[in-house]
Order: sequence, then structure tokens, then C-alpha cells
Amino acid sequence: MAARLFEAARNGDAVTLAAYVDAGVPVDLCNDKGDSLLMLAAYHGRTDVVQALVDRGADVDRLNDRGQAPVAGALFKGEDDVVRVLARAGADPYAGHPTAVDTARMFGREDLLPLFGVDPETGERTEPS
Repeated sequence: MAARLFEAARNGDAVTLAAYVDAGVPVDLCNDKGDSLLMLAAYHGRTDVVQALVDRGADVDRLNDRGQAPVAGALFKGEDDVVRVLARAGADPYAGHPTAVDTARMFGREDLLPLFGVDPETGERTEPS
């Protein structure tokens, strides 16, 4: 069953995932690499799944076994809508390695940093967290 849930996260089946989480499946369920349902959905650009998991209390800063955060994965893949959902949910742009700030700067996506209260030029907070 777990494999099916991880596939649902990758493929964008928000209805199925929401139903299973609502029935008791842990919202922060992880695979053998430490990738949470949220990480898989974020990396694959599944905005609806990310929102459904966030709405059910998913840990937006949960790192996988490689120390990567969902928001950095979404930035790396160019999934702007997912980045916006995670920013609204309070994702820490400095969590993990590389951080979302580092990833945005690496890939020329500094335009997204203000969503996190981060100055695009300096990479420092512009607002209190």
C-alpha cells in the first residue's frame, strides 16, 4: 500500500492521498530514502497534492536522507506554484542543503525569494520570521 501512496504523490492523485491520510495514514510517511509524500509531490510539481498534504499538517521542512527540503526540490525543478504553496505554509528557506535560498540563486530564481521574506540580492531575511 505504501508504494501506491508514494506513486499517488508523484502522479498528483490528491484525492486518493487525502482520503488515506484522513483515514489515518501518517501525513509525513516516508519511503526508504527518507522522501516524504510532500517531498515527492513537491519535486514532481503536484501542487494539488502539496496543498492537500499541507492542509493536513505535513511538515513542510522535513528533510530527506540526503538533507534536502521540499522547497529546495521544487525550486530545483522550477515548480513555481509548489514553491508558492510551501512559502504560504511557512517553509524555511534556509532548511536543508542546499537551502532554498542557495538553490534559487544557483538557478537564477531570486525572484521567488521575497515570498519567504528574503532579500533577492543578499539572501538575508528582510522580515522577521
